[in-house]
Amino acid sequence: MKKYLLAVLFSGFGMTIAMPQASAQTASETPKKAVKKPAKKSHSKKKPAASQKPSPATDDDDDGEADITGASSTDFKCELGNKLTIYQNANDDKHIALRWNKQLHRMTRVNTTTGANRFENRKYGLVWIGIPAKGMLLDSKKGQQLANECKNPEQMMPKTPEAPAAAKS
Repeated sequence: MKKYLLAVLFSGFGMTIAMPQASAQTASETPKKAVKKPAKKSHSKKKPAASQKPSPATDDDDDGEADITGASSTDFKCELGNKLTIYQNANDDKHIALRWNKQLHRMTRVNTTTGANRFENRKYGLVWIGIPAKGMLLDSKKGQQLANECKNPEQMMPKTPEAPAAAKS
């Protein structure tokens, strides 16, 4: 048993000495790759032709026009005096329209594992997350919060403690 242990120990020791030499040889034998510089981006923007139609709508149709006719609206008051309005159609639970800074944005639902209501507009980088206690608006492109502690009138109402159950007689 001792001989076996010594053999394993010496072979491991021998490999630690041989490994740096072997890797040094392979490193010196490999040719160096040329580094390519990224191409410069042109600053001119092309305008699409008038006859050219946008691509067919996808699941995240952020360019689509937000239709608020017949939609129910909910006003939210947020911290720092920010305000936003959410428009929802009863027959379309996959989209909402969000009015923020005098602009109307069409938002598409994103499934979550937590049960929170999450809507995104990838074109503008807007993300609305609504939970039962509050909502928040994020800018995913800049990585910052636009509005936090957003509450509708129902969420602003103070919670009343439940009445204790009547004592059994």
